[in-house]
Amino acid sequence: MENLLGIDIGGTKCAITYGRYENDRVEIIDKVCFPTTEVGDTIKGIKASVAGVMQRNGLEASNTKAIGISCGGPLDSKSGTVMSPPNLPGWNSIPIVKIIEDEFGIPAAIHNDANACALAEWKFGAGKGCRNMVFLTFGTGLGAGLILDGKLYTGTNDNAGELGHIRLSDFGPVGYGKSGSFEGFCSGGGIRQLAQARVKEQLQMGKTVAWCKDHDKEDISAKAVAEAAHNGDPVALGIYRTVSEYLGKGLAMVIDMINPEVIVIGSIYARNEQLMKADMEKILDKEALGLSRKVCRILPAELGEYIGDYAALSVAATIEN
Repeated sequence: MENLLGIDIGGTKCAITYGRYENDRVEIIDKVCFPTTEVGDTIKGIKASVAGVMQRNGLEASNTKAIGISCGGPLDSKSGTVMSPPNLPGWNSIPIVKIIEDEFGIPAAIHNDANACALAEWKFGAGKGCRNMVFLTFGTGLGAGLILDGKLYTGTNDNAGELGHIRLSDFGPVGYGKSGSFEGFCSGGGIRQLAQARVKEQLQMGKTVAWCKDHDKEDISAKAVAEAAHNGDPVALGIYRTVSEYLGKGLAMVIDMINPEVIVIGSIYARNEQLMKADMEKILDKEALGLSRKVCRILPAELGEYIGDYAALSVAATIEN
């Protein structure tokens, strides 16, 4: 049995998790959260919270294997440095791994949140037991992580797997700085943009959209579109059909390039698989290389709302002392 600590640094909150790792399973024993504020105060909060969790659970450097850190990118996992993530103002070239190791005398490592979540789903979730897996976040944006030949692949400078940046169409919703990108079509922000355009079409034709409150297009959310689609609304179903088809196009590229055993998709897909699977698979069967498509399963993520906790602990579990 190994004691692991996880630090999940988010734009609005941080979480410190203690887990026991044994027989390829992790049990979460303790967790504390606190708001993310100014960088100096947040680092002080991380130190204090880790110290509190350790004291409360009888942990010290001698009986704790590692500390894993999950954080939004960009970052340098090799040097352990956070490099100006857009959701963490002031985190400019912060050597967070060294800070944590110097404070607690425990080996530490960091990965961006998509890579950390890929590790989590591979070690403890839908991708457990496979050697080649792709994980897609499919949340506010479209992040990705690659498990290749039984280990996380991060690329030359931690930019491997930035699939959201692939352009799928010359025109379309904007995501990752590109109109018509994979993220533009397959993310919460992209779904909102598609919905705003479709609702505008309906309103200009003198039609009403029941789920668009007071005909205010700016008030539309991806959640509202999903709820309307589950209730059978034709406009919302049409939006999800478009999203599903472009998901299939993007996944076909991934399958042809990487030849994974499993593609695990989180968040919006995991919650709405029944709305998306059939249309996505039609495109996959048409576009992907047959031999590669045949051996690849598309699965919803399993870890749900706890994936951030498992992500940081998964980074810790992969540290080789």
